[in-house]
Amino acid sequence: MMKVLETELPGVLIIEPHIFNDARGYFYETFQAERYAQHGIKENFVQDNFSSSVKNTVRGLHYQLEHAQGKLVFVTRGHVLDVIVDIRVGSPAFGKAITIDLSEDNHRQVYIPQGLAHGFCVLSEHANFLYKCTDYYYPAAEFGVCWNDPDLQIAWPAIANPLLSPKDALYPRLKDIDKAQLPIFLNNR
Repeated sequence: MMKVLETELPGVLIIEPHIFNDARGYFYETFQAERYAQHGIKENFVQDNFSSSVKNTVRGLHYQLEHAQGKLVFVTRGHVLDVIVDIRVGSPAFGKAITIDLSEDNHRQVYIPQGLAHGFCVLSEHANFLYKCTDYYYPAAEFGVCWNDPDLQIAWPAIANPLLSPKDALYPRLKDIDKAQLPIFLNNR
C-alpha cells in the first residue's frame, strides 16, 4: 500500500505509492479516489496540467486567490526540487517553506491544499511534471511570490542564471504583499 507522510506545513502530504516491479518494468497507480480519501484527500480534481522544462528552469511561486487550487503533483520524467510555501494568513506555519525531492525514480507525489504557493526547480536535463488540480486555471486569479525571497530561506540549488518566465521574475516578496491578496488559513483537515 502507499505510504503517506505529513510535513511541517498543515495539510501538505508526501505520498509514496506502492510500486509493482517485474522484468518488464514497473506499474503504479498515480491516483485512486477511495484510497486517497482514506488519507484525507477528498477533493474532486477537475483539471490536469503537464509541463516539460529544461535544466535550471524555476517555475513559481504561484497561487490563485479566487478559484484556489489544491494540487497533487509528481514527476513523470527527470528530477525536480519541489517548493511549497505557506502563505495562508493565520497559519501556524505562515512564511515557512519546505522542499521535497521529486523524481521519476522515487515516484513521490505531493498533495498541496488550497492556499499555498508552489513552484519547482528542474535538476535534470529535462523534467516532465504533472499537476492534478481541484479548480480550473483562471489567469486573472493568479498571483505569486518572488521565487528567491530571502525571508523564506528556500534551499534552492546553486543556479547562476535560473530560467524564469517574465511574470515569475517580477513577483513581490511575501512581506510586500497586502494581506488582502493572501489566502486565509482554514484548519479543515
